[in-house]
Amino acid sequence: MKESMGYMFQAGFLGTRAPFFMDFVTLMVALLPIIVFASISLARKKHYKLHAFTQNIIFVVAVIVLAYFELGVRVGGGFNAFIQGSGVSHTYASIVLGIHIIIAFVMLFYWISTILNANIQFYKGLIPGVSSRAHKLLAAKTFMAIVFTSFSGIWVYLLLFVY
Repeated sequence: MKESMGYMFQAGFLGTRAPFFMDFVTLMVALLPIIVFASISLARKKHYKLHAFTQNIIFVVAVIVLAYFELGVRVGGGFNAFIQGSGVSHTYASIVLGIHIIIAFVMLFYWISTILNANIQFYKGLIPGVSSRAHKLLAAKTFMAIVFTSFSGIWVYLLLFVY
């Protein structure tokens, strides 16, 4: 299977020892908070339908990128294959990876909750409106979790492929 996906494992474009797929996913993870913030700005400008549309598209694309990442990691040999050649200890990198995974799961839970609730509430006409305050609170938590996921993902990338 790895042979049929050879492009994924060719040299990446960020100038590290990471394969292409890892550079691509890391770039997407780094851009995610900026893209989500741009969509949030649409809601602040009262472009609610466009905000809802872009948030749904961003979420779907992020899930596809996550699936692409998981496929690459599994086919590429997992964490143990990618830690080889790193100058940091396996234990330290494992701890950072564990923290990243916890943050990412929390983020995914918040994001799914935000998207599902917002779609239902938007359809029922509750946002913008009576449910806006609750939506903004959950959305703020989701955005912070996205930011933390992005930073911790970049941290893992640096440990595996730069240091």
